[in-house]
Amino acid sequence: MSSRNQTNIVDEIKSRCNIVDVVGRIVPLKKAGSNYKGICPFHNEKTPSFVVSETKQIFTCFGCGATGDVIGFVERYYSLDFKGAVEMLAKEYGISLEGAFRTSKDKDESYEINRQAAMFFFRALREKANPGYTYMKTRGISEDTMNRFGIGYADGEWRSLYDYLLQKGISEDKLLSLGLISKSNDRCFDKFRNRVIFPIMNTAGKVIGFGGRIIGEGEPKYLNSQESDVFQKKNNLYALNLTRKDVSREDAIILVEGYMDAVSLYQAGIRNISASLGTALTENQARLIKRYTKNVILSYDADQAGQNAAFRGLDILYREGCRARVLKVTDGKDPDEFIKKNGRNAFLDLVDHAIPYGDFKLNMVKQRYDMEDEQQRVEFIHEAVRVLQKMNPVEADIYIKKLSAETRISEGAIRFEYTGNTSQDSGGSAYEAYDRSDHRTERFGGDGRSGREDLEMSLTEQDLIKLMLRDAQYMELPADVAGRAFVSDAGNSLYRALQQIDRGSGHVDYDRLKDFLDEDAEKCLEKLRNELETISDDKSDTIFEDCIHSIRAKILKKEEDEILMRLSMADEEENKEEIIALTQQLMEIQKKRRN
Repeated sequence: MSSRNQTNIVDEIKSRCNIVDVVGRIVPLKKAGSNYKGICPFHNEKTPSFVVSETKQIFTCFGCGATGDVIGFVERYYSLDFKGAVEMLAKEYGISLEGAFRTSKDKDESYEINRQAAMFFFRALREKANPGYTYMKTRGISEDTMNRFGIGYADGEWRSLYDYLLQKGISEDKLLSLGLISKSNDRCFDKFRNRVIFPIMNTAGKVIGFGGRIIGEGEPKYLNSQESDVFQKKNNLYALNLTRKDVSREDAIILVEGYMDAVSLYQAGIRNISASLGTALTENQARLIKRYTKNVILSYDADQAGQNAAFRGLDILYREGCRARVLKVTDGKDPDEFIKKNGRNAFLDLVDHAIPYGDFKLNMVKQRYDMEDEQQRVEFIHEAVRVLQKMNPVEADIYIKKLSAETRISEGAIRFEYTGNTSQDSGGSAYEAYDRSDHRTERFGGDGRSGREDLEMSLTEQDLIKLMLRDAQYMELPADVAGRAFVSDAGNSLYRALQQIDRGSGHVDYDRLKDFLDEDAEKCLEKLRNELETISDDKSDTIFEDCIHSIRAKILKKEEDEILMRLSMADEEENKEEIIALTQQLMEIQKKRRN
């Protein structure tokens, strides 16, 4: 559950659920002064020692020590975890939980189910003759390549995967949420049938979804997993788990549209590739690419849809600071078809002659006008200037000169159009227009904060992560604080990720670290990474000790608050012994806090 959603939902539940009503359905309560009393449902007792405060919206038992709020009561009574208790109360009171839960435990379960599904498809392609294997062989894909990509097969039956996973104890609801099965008229059936299956993995190598290519005729030709807690198209790229090292080594990535394009190029020995999962390129995908290189070659299909997708993708890559070019496939409709027909060297020649960002965009615009017609040349200049205004001023200056030569319109006139329109539209210079087009300030905030998750991290958590980034020795936390040091989602994510990467060299591999982080935690990492110089070597031990001291103080403060809460609800006549014991505990905690 993300921190912000958790806070909002818990607050709403507490405001709408009166603890007296919720507890009163289970425990007969009688008014006792300002509180309510009853027989404790958590242990055997004859004399009521269970107290509920309507004012404070809490309960406590002076017999067994149980205490908490309305969510804590539901957790304990119905043997639920926090998520289950929230879901139960939210359902009863009509509170929406859409998009609320994002726990690592849920994600781990989803990853494991997807892994088992991938293995089922993998075996199905290889264990006996089938149309999927025949199709891949006719497409010229070798056994070794199929194994590297984990390619599988979904047969034409209706319940093969469903029955297999159900026997393993996986719930129907979970299979539906991951898009592995569909449901119609109360009947469940496999979503992927009679298809070659391409497992989609994140850069940490975990299966997050699937793409299925129909064998023979049928629609849709390609079917992708629906979005789930582990799969969002906008955040991932196909095959980057296999190729990211090649991308870094070549300092360039060739981005294609389809699974088969990526597989065929890889088999031909062109390894610095990835595919955009059949969706328009997104800002998050551009940022993912930028981890490994700033040089991007878009190799989309030669048809109009492919060229339009390249046109849109260029702006996104440009805004993210990438140097983008477009590869035009000259003999064949897509890279897969071209490389099978012409070979690796011919494709690499196309890469070498890929068209720069500005040229491609202006050429696409030019195709819509008759340059021999004077009026259409003027209209072309108007539209071309809008393209230039998205470039930085130096690049725009180069293209103004090119446009002048091509259209026989003076540079001065084009510059006037360029600067004049900017002034009218934005109230500033061309340089200011370029700054606005980038939107980085709006997106991240003026100080570079992500806007949510990093603000949830306490200063103590932030300092601890910075120390751990600087030196692996600070990963070793004292036993009494190890499980309580990080309470924010971002802090927990960063700490778990740091535990999973190899620090053999003593240095942090930031690209590898990011493989284990979601978008919010990654933004936090960048923020903290930029602040590492605020911690000097000679102060590191002192800061670490201060952090541990601060965590211990917070733990004691929480224990103190719980005892004070229980004491405030105790009856001086009926709970004398409990009051003495609680008071003694309180004194010990307060002594520790003073020390």
